[in-house]
Amino acid sequence: MKYIASWSGGKDSTASIILAHKHGEPLDLIIFSEVMFDAETSGELPEHIDFIKSRAIPVFENWGYKTVILRSDKNFMSCFNHVVTRSEKRAGMRQGFPIVGKCKINRDCKTDPIEKFLRHYPEAVTQYIGIAIDEPKRIKRVEKSKTQISLLQKYGYTGQMAFELCEQYNLLSPIYDFAKRGGCWFCPNARYNELKHLRTNHKDLWNKILELENETNMIGSMWNTLKGTRLHDWEERFYWEERQISIFDFWMKR
Repeated sequence: MKYIASWSGGKDSTASIILAHKHGEPLDLIIFSEVMFDAETSGELPEHIDFIKSRAIPVFENWGYKTVILRSDKNFMSCFNHVVTRSEKRAGMRQGFPIVGKCKINRDCKTDPIEKFLRHYPEAVTQYIGIAIDEPKRIKRVEKSKTQISLLQKYGYTGQMAFELCEQYNLLSPIYDFAKRGGCWFCPNARYNELKHLRTNHKDLWNKILELENETNMIGSMWNTLKGTRLHDWEERFYWEERQISIFDFWMKR
């Protein structure tokens, strides 16, 4: 039996690796699935992927654990530009932005590489999953599985305790400075702080996704198809917020 940790770089999966190291649990391999925006650009936030490669992996390797970075043959742009052929009404149209709640990007670019890797692994595998005890519905699914284990459950860790453990080992991703959880930088579920951070600190990435809304012949024609929200709406909001701050600063200095 081989023991493999599925690791996203978030607090729960990172805390699972720390617990395995701390308690001498068997751990043969760590796998990280990196979502790509296109062939050259990571879909992970720059701060997060730098944490993965420059901070966390060297620590794990120093502990004696090998980490493999997986990538799908697909990326956000290949899914975005996929031409639909099976629908009479939409044949010839591009897929465009993913439908919130039915994100093919997560399936095709994140989970599929993990499932394929484990499916073709030459030996029997037990998979460590980072799920805390205060996630009862997800814990129940793990309990029913014959191939998955939550070390957070085994050692009685909540999400907050996982956060604090990562802080203790200096293995907390910088994404937690502005977000409650990680995700692709183009995710339609991103909230105000995450979008503001992206626009302020990574304008080149912001512009990439903003410009896609100007494309034509798409089924998913806007950033959040479920709520009918365009990224251009957020761009306008941030623009006027900046103008308001500037006017306030002007009057304060008079």
